[in-house]
Amino acid sequence: MPEKNLDFGKFGASGIKGSDALARQLDRLAGGIATPVTSKRGWSARLNYLTRTDHAREAAKAAGLTVTDRTLKAWREGKRTPSRASLEKIERAYTRVRRQNVATHLLKRLNSGGGTRVEIHPINQSRVDQRLKRDVGYRTMNVRRWDTIVGSWAASDHTGLEAAWDDVIGDLGSNWGQYEYVTNVGFAA
Repeated sequence: MPEKNLDFGKFGASGIKGSDALARQLDRLAGGIATPVTSKRGWSARLNYLTRTDHAREAAKAAGLTVTDRTLKAWREGKRTPSRASLEKIERAYTRVRRQNVATHLLKRLNSGGGTRVEIHPINQSRVDQRLKRDVGYRTMNVRRWDTIVGSWAASDHTGLEAAWDDVIGDLGSNWGQYEYVTNVGFAA
């Protein structure tokens, strides 16, 4: 795409990729376990979510949580605790399975009523020299079709989500490239 930022932040601007902000907001809407995975309560709750049914166990295995039943039993009984690497696997599997489980419901909510209004907060230019600042303002737009966005998010497909974000901001007109990086993307459903 012609306006892709190749050297973002070179002059002091700060922000995150719009697709990352979009994923963060979708995660907030999806909800889930708030206790950190590093605490016993946090990893126990995630293990319960990932192993309470045969379907959940299969989804967890597909998401990368491949531990033996014996290890799971030892963790549950408190005889052993997961290693740092195992905690990371538990968190990744939980995030992926949770996203897959709520994607259909979230998609219906976001597409209902003709779409959802999205607020795009521009990059932070407070550290940019005055002569180098761009005139980038707060924007709102209505996103009518969320299928690709939610599908990429649920599959943890970062490349697909980035492409979907580029399609969304393409509707902003000729200055869409100014919103590849943002400070926040907000919407509610």
